[in-house]
Amino acid sequence: MQLVYTAFFAALLYVVDANPVVVSRSPVSLPVARRFNSGNGTMTLVQRDQARAAALKGRSQRLADSSDIIERAVINEDITNAAMIYTAFIGVGCPATTYDLIIDTGSSNTWVGAGTEYMVTSTSVKTSNSVSVTYGSGIEYIDKVTITKELVIKQQSIGVASQSSGLVSSARHRRFIKTYIIPVSLEGIGPVILTEGKLSPASRTLIPTVTDNLFSQGTITNNEIGIFFAPTNVLENENGVLTWGGVDTSKLTSEICYTPVTTTSPYKFYWGIDQSITYGKSTPILSSTAGIVDTGTTVVLLATDAFDKYVCATGAVPDADTGLLRITPAQFSNLKSLFFNIDAKSYEFTPNAQIWPRSLNTAINGTVDSVYLIVADLGSPSGEGFDFVNGYAFLERFYSVYDTENSRVGFATTTYTTATSN
Repeated sequence: MQLVYTAFFAALLYVVDANPVVVSRSPVSLPVARRFNSGNGTMTLVQRDQARAAALKGRSQRLADSSDIIERAVINEDITNAAMIYTAFIGVGCPATTYDLIIDTGSSNTWVGAGTEYMVTSTSVKTSNSVSVTYGSGIEYIDKVTITKELVIKQQSIGVASQSSGLVSSARHRRFIKTYIIPVSLEGIGPVILTEGKLSPASRTLIPTVTDNLFSQGTITNNEIGIFFAPTNVLENENGVLTWGGVDTSKLTSEICYTPVTTTSPYKFYWGIDQSITYGKSTPILSSTAGIVDTGTTVVLLATDAFDKYVCATGAVPDADTGLLRITPAQFSNLKSLFFNIDAKSYEFTPNAQIWPRSLNTAINGTVDSVYLIVADLGSPSGEGFDFVNGYAFLERFYSVYDTENSRVGFATTTYTTATSN
């Protein structure tokens, strides 16, 4: 079984027909499973997330600062940084080859890894373009992608690698596909840049995403996707659901509250939102500022000054072995909730949500009886337009919706919002 590396990326836009012909269709869901990625043993979980954030920030700054297409396209982003990955199964070609798909953010192209030969079938069409991205280079094919029997992309751009770097190091994981499954329209401006310069000679061509293609084909009624993750205390577990074209209302325990994608640069190039954070009801941690929602980040990253306030409020100390903050059982008993204030809605991030699953302590080089916090230092001060990352730890407590058509992100509570499983 091949491993597919899939990125649903916050800031990818493909200009499609503004008025696609669609019929009303029910949203289609796809189960996903969580796995722990130990592929980069030299970095702690926090260091991986920090490296990822730095790469995303560097990319967005270059997008904002450079007018040269090729320069904008060259961003040094290490795709081995993801610590927690979510996977599902898709097919490519006809007859389809089944791949194990990883859902993540941070790249712009569908990509077939060099570890296995791309299977050319009756639906495979080689173009005249070469593909060059930071994790490899190769040639472009257009091919059929099957997510479920209801979700079939007739023509999806795929980069077939002549050389590539993998996500994880194990033999079964040397084969992968990277693909975006979520685009976002930031009023048709910023997101377009992310797909420019990846093809040659068609350097100005915009590359369609999976969700854009599904919408433009009329396969889904709404150009949006809903994501449900649940906390788990085992390394591998099917504990999530992706829903194309709408939301899975069976996962919700509240209405969905939406917030517009931020206009603040550089986060406007991603699924960026504005929020403030308080510790308990009255201790400010982070003033209202811009950040992103990112499935490729494991923890919650805060700007250094906000992180320092959190350390002071909790009494936590750095743990050299894990890279996380550590607190005593007594401090955990007194730990207060964090409140993520997004527009008029306040989302309570409970004490249990703030800790790493204790049954998985040894997986991150921790000790069995310790209590580790999953709030970490972003590595840069607030006020730079890139001040927080709400990663898996946050998304496992709240249902999230990525609405491309209306350029907004939505959140709702689930039965796991107040779970004590960690």
